[in-house]
Amino acid sequence: MDNKPSSRGTLLSIIELGGYPNFAPLYAEAGFEVLSARSLRKALAAMKKTQPRVVVAEFNYQSDFRDRTSNLESLLAAVQRQPKTKVIVFYEPQYLHQFERVRSRFSIYAALPYPVNSGALRKHLQMIPD
Repeated sequence: MDNKPSSRGTLLSIIELGGYPNFAPLYAEAGFEVLSARSLRKALAAMKKTQPRVVVAEFNYQSDFRDRTSNLESLLAAVQRQPKTKVIVFYEPQYLHQFERVRSRFSIYAALPYPVNSGALRKHLQMIPD
């Protein structure tokens, strides 16, 4: 996990599959202390220690799950207990329909399709109130 001093709070970046640029410098530039986790399990453990101001996660559709569509749902259920936390999700455009089902049940601050536009991500981060 990476730590950098900040005035806007902690941003937890969950990179399970990746395949996009390292946005940690962009997060730090936006004023956030950056924590990174490579799995949902590690992210949930980090959330028990600190209440992140922002969580950035991937929607990785998994059709073989019986009761949900991805690990994102477990994360979002945990975030519900932290109402000040904003969630930004990256998703594959071909799975938008499945993602919208998740989005209809949980509060998601912003969703960005792959390839993630760094300008749009920066804009969403800047719009988060201090």
